[in-house]
Amino acid sequence: MAGTPLFPSSVSFRPRLMSPITRLLLFLQLITLIFTSNCRDYDPMLLREKTLFFSNKSAFKIALFADLHYGENAWTDWGPAQDVNSDRVMSTVLDQETPDFVVYLGDVITANNLPIPNASLYWDRAISPTKSRGIPWATVFGNHDDAQFEWPSEWFSATGIPEVQCPQENISISGEECTFRGTTRVELMKKEISSNRLSYSMNGPRELWPGVSNYVLQLSSSKDPDSPGVFLYFLDSGGGSYPEVISSAQAKWFQKQSQAINPDARIHEIIFWHIPSTAYKKIAPLPIFGIHKPCVGSINKERVASQEHEWGIMDILVHRPSVKYVIFAGSLCWPQPWVRLVLPL
Repeated sequence: MAGTPLFPSSVSFRPRLMSPITRLLLFLQLITLIFTSNCRDYDPMLLREKTLFFSNKSAFKIALFADLHYGENAWTDWGPAQDVNSDRVMSTVLDQETPDFVVYLGDVITANNLPIPNASLYWDRAISPTKSRGIPWATVFGNHDDAQFEWPSEWFSATGIPEVQCPQENISISGEECTFRGTTRVELMKKEISSNRLSYSMNGPRELWPGVSNYVLQLSSSKDPDSPGVFLYFLDSGGGSYPEVISSAQAKWFQKQSQAINPDARIHEIIFWHIPSTAYKKIAPLPIFGIHKPCVGSINKERVASQEHEWGIMDILVHRPSVKYVIFAGSLCWPQPWVRLVLPL
């Protein structure tokens, strides 16, 4: 992430043990924001969202987890074993790095592999290492989080379809209701928000649905809570129950929102979403030509899996000087496990 704005360049991943190449990887990124001066005056009424605060030491560390894919191959021995690995990796990272904030950057679960009607049980497990340590977090959706259940072809062999195991909290419902229906984005977000006071996630503007995780958080100094130091934007890049895109409506929402709360573009902005833009697919190195080391990302194995279309968000970001970084999951090259951003305010 250090280097050219809009094109992050440093992150590391912690893949699940024994996972195949085709499986999306668990990414870890540690970001330390270093603030070098006081924030300017700002009207707090313009931003009616939760505010995060950095300490008197003027540093704020963010840990990112992406492509955890809890519940993948849930009916096998392999799948649950990978969830245990992810539990261990996240716990180790959180204990050793002690971040101030965590961002779950999409594909928290593999809904298309979950043969139960309540995927939020896996979602709760994914956020539990952060929650149990009292660390606040925010989530953004990926293309697997509300994907429709996909019937494995092997279930139609002689062994047949395995018995559906309903979650314990739904034990009173009838067998007919306990089926392969999945859990919607709105349901997942509502459950997370209502059950967790440390969650900074939000159901975004209704006019942007079916995209749900579209919102902005303000990061301020604890000495001056009404003055923003950085704005963190979260955009739902689709997939699963609808196309993999950041829509024109989302692009216009970002433009309107950013102009309202940061009209002179003097406050830095960092953008988070899950699926890389088509712009990144065009510039990414191709694995067939060889990748220069160090490079620990999945770009060594596969091409960038980008959004289906580009509907204007990148043009807006490129021409907005306050946007310093766009952070996403996907098949890219990351040379180190952390990045330090120095943002003069």
